[in-house]
Amino acid sequence: MTGRLYAMCLRHLYLLASSWPRIFELMYWPTVQMVIWGFITMYLLQLSSVIAQASGLLVSAVLLWDVLFRGQLGFSLSFLEEVWSRNLANIVVSPLRPAEFMAALTVMSLIRTLIGVVPAALLAIVFYEVSIFALGLPLLAFFSCLLVMGWSIGMMVSALILRVGQGAESVAWLAIFLIAPISAIYYPVEVLPPALQLLAWTLPTAPVFEGMRAILLDNTFRTDLLIHALVLNAVYLALGMFLFLYAFHVARKRGLLLQVGE
Repeated sequence: MTGRLYAMCLRHLYLLASSWPRIFELMYWPTVQMVIWGFITMYLLQLSSVIAQASGLLVSAVLLWDVLFRGQLGFSLSFLEEVWSRNLANIVVSPLRPAEFMAALTVMSLIRTLIGVVPAALLAIVFYEVSIFALGLPLLAFFSCLLVMGWSIGMMVSALILRVGQGAESVAWLAIFLIAPISAIYYPVEVLPPALQLLAWTLPTAPVFEGMRAILLDNTFRTDLLIHALVLNAVYLALGMFLFLYAFHVARKRGLLLQVGE
């Protein structure tokens, strides 16, 4: 299993290494967003006492949000690379199992996320003297929760593409923004209407960003929020894995994998 998983990851790494525009695109958006929100933060520092208490609040939120976004997009794009190159049929007839294929896509998602987010996080230290790494071990917990949620959404999006074809390709870019307004990225959950607050707490993202604010504003690590996020992540990950493997099984049984592609 390890050899097949390694071979699948190596294929995508060769693809990345042979295309500098792909690597540039991975780093481009996180860096641009970080720079824009960094300047907005510098402006708000002059007006808001809340921001003054935690000058890295918005920049940290942007970087953590990009972990989720890149995690989801990393999984979906790695899957779409196989669709675009009409390679799904070759994968099916190879010894690679669907679960191993899914595992390889999650590994590539992690690599793509690190390539995109780490340079932006380092530039935030240089430009604004804001280090997300100052969050310490909680950063690792937040990073893991958001990355797993990104994988879960990526699996659901890929399952949808397997089910209805490339007409659903745009969902790979749109899906994550459906949950952005209720993820409490830049504002607390309490500012949402009561009905949306209930909805927000059904997502792992809300407790993660609330936990980030608790550290930056109150210097407190909320273990209850972390447990909340971990439990929800387990549910969403199980659902994402089931949908992906089921859609892959149905597509292979009906011969749909030969029809998916440009």
